[in-house]
Amino acid sequence: MARIDDYRNAVELGKKELEDKNPKRVAGLTGAAFEADTEGGARLTIEFLNRKIILSWHDFQFSFEGKQEEVPIQQQILLLHYFAGAMGSRVTGEWIAYQEIPDGKFYLDAFFRRAKNPMVETFGRRPELLVRLAEEAYGATPLDQGDYSVLINALPLVPVALILWEGDDEFPPEGNILFDRSISDIFSAEDVAWLAGMIIYPLMGMARSSGQESKA
Repeated sequence: MARIDDYRNAVELGKKELEDKNPKRVAGLTGAAFEADTEGGARLTIEFLNRKIILSWHDFQFSFEGKQEEVPIQQQILLLHYFAGAMGSRVTGEWIAYQEIPDGKFYLDAFFRRAKNPMVETFGRRPELLVRLAEEAYGATPLDQGDYSVLINALPLVPVALILWEGDDEFPPEGNILFDRSISDIFSAEDVAWLAGMIIYPLMGMARSSGQESKA
């Protein structure tokens, strides 16, 4: 597991990568809203997992819009990587599995442990619960994949598909998480694994708190 110092170093590296970029251009290319501030800098507002996050460009500090809580450092890292990597990226409409992302095969076991397996274990016997909670948490929309599936716009240029297949007497439930092919231009395989976990874990928490989780 990464140490907090590693996270802090990743944040500093991400900030350095953005220092020389034009914030208005970055906003226009990544789907963020741009606003000049009173200190001669700028504020970029972006929707990340259905929450609005503000990046103050002059000091590269993150905050949730209208909230005092701190933006988790892992989310800060992903957002910095997104702003650097998504410039000029376009959603292709072609879904790919995690192992099709460069280096995805290397991180595949971690991806399964962090996201895919927990999703199937929690929602495999109650796939309609996944759909309902994803709609509630992320404004997800139905998708025509598997037996049950939803489309989540994690970031403006990062759609993610959660898919479940119902089990029967012979086979257990199964699932998958798919990404638009363009995600390879934006994030590393490790970033994508973190993102998938950030999507799944809150849904699992919602299922537990409602007393409706299931085990596959």
